[in-house]
Amino acid sequence: MASIDMHSHHSTLRERIVEHVFVGEALRTLWRRGITDVEVLRSEFDAHGYDLVMGRGPVVRHIQFKTGIRSKPAPVSVGRALADKPSGCVIWICVTLDLDLGPFWWFGGAPGEPLPDLSGFASPKRIGRREGGDRPLRVNHSKVPAKHFRRIDTMDAMLETLFGPLPHDAAPVVVDDAGAEA
Repeated sequence: MASIDMHSHHSTLRERIVEHVFVGEALRTLWRRGITDVEVLRSEFDAHGYDLVMGRGPVVRHIQFKTGIRSKPAPVSVGRALADKPSGCVIWICVTLDLDLGPFWWFGGAPGEPLPDLSGFASPKRIGRREGGDRPLRVNHSKVPAKHFRRIDTMDAMLETLFGPLPHDAAPVVVDDAGAEA
């Protein structure tokens, strides 16, 4: 079993593992529903407020992931650039020490809708201190209190939150190498 120290000493690795597991579970859940028309794009670096883009049909979601071993999020620092993206959202993922996922906590609008207005939230302070010891504000971020996040218990519910109602129990559409349905 992993220790809490592993989570803090290897937080970047943990975040990457959780992101990969989330994408894998999301794609597997969609596959089981017969949905294969989903796009997943990874951001090379987090300069614009998101970690991942997922799209299905007209809905394109710019997703910022947050993770933690708590049962619910503490206040979350959200990049204000995320509000400029269509259907931006934040998914805070509760993880166990062994990196089992869930529940999820959601901050975002309906499919096709922008991120809720961030202007009413204060800027958080930077984690690191400057040479003089002060911690300046992260002026391009908003500190969103946990009460603004909605709990989502299952991957199915998370995907419906992201993309809207999805079909159930359809057979996956399989396309051959020539582009024709098999």
